[in-house]
Amino acid sequence: MATKPRQYKEGSFFEIFRYKDLLVQLVKRDIKLKYRRSFLGYVWSILNPLLIMIIMAVVFSFLFKREIGMFPIYLLAGRSVFEFINTAVSKALGAITDNASLLKKTYVSKFMFPLSKITSVMVDFVFSMGALIVVMIVFSFIEGKVLFSPWNFGIIIVVAEAYVFSIGLGLLMSQLHVFFRDIRYVYNAFSTMVLYCSAIFYDVGMFYEKAKDQVDAGAAPLALYLAYFIEYFNPVYIYIKQFRFFVWAPAVENLPQWAMVTPVDFLLGFGYAILMLFVGVFFFKRAQDKFILYI
Repeated sequence: MATKPRQYKEGSFFEIFRYKDLLVQLVKRDIKLKYRRSFLGYVWSILNPLLIMIIMAVVFSFLFKREIGMFPIYLLAGRSVFEFINTAVSKALGAITDNASLLKKTYVSKFMFPLSKITSVMVDFVFSMGALIVVMIVFSFIEGKVLFSPWNFGIIIVVAEAYVFSIGLGLLMSQLHVFFRDIRYVYNAFSTMVLYCSAIFYDVGMFYEKAKDQVDAGAAPLALYLAYFIEYFNPVYIYIKQFRFFVWAPAVENLPQWAMVTPVDFLLGFGYAILMLFVGVFFFKRAQDKFILYI
């Protein structure tokens, strides 16, 4: 007896399962378009983060006198997670408006377009992990010990959290972009702020030390408040911290207190991801019927 295909309510988020084949094709298209007419092709997924890491590692090693063990790994891990989330949301911003002609011709779940952009960025992010592997191999030779461990596989948890969070934020921003095209410029400014508040090229420990000096001087510990904000109210940093815990932390000796990850960090990571997904789906679903009037 043939099984009756499962029905999904039109306009719901779960309708994407009806169009899963289209999702795969859209993801493949985005990846191919990114490297079209590129001589090195997918190698750029590894080469680009490597080159940027080398430049940033040299520059920030001189700017900051603090010694962070395995700094290139620390830097690359942080920047990779930030770029994944930032690029995913940036690509999702114009997902609806860029596919206006298709949406006007036929019905298809509108959730598909932001989701395909974010998924293609996640696939590219997985490719870019090759750069991190290369750096860890180099440092394994330099340090004379293997820096890889089964603990590294924990990054799968972090990627899942960041992916769900990016979907939620991407859906929210893409529906806003349909009605307010200026949101792209607002988001660019916002992402720059997040970049400097995510401890990518510095460590949060410096704020705790500064707060101690402020207290000793009889001043308000403003640095402590900033540290709390970064650690508990910046989802991007929470995912960066977790990612480093699985990749960078096992490679260094005498892990500092500010780099320790607790169950609270995972609760916050999953909490922010689920909350953002709920918010993104809720507002996208409410607004999707009006898209046709603005695209």
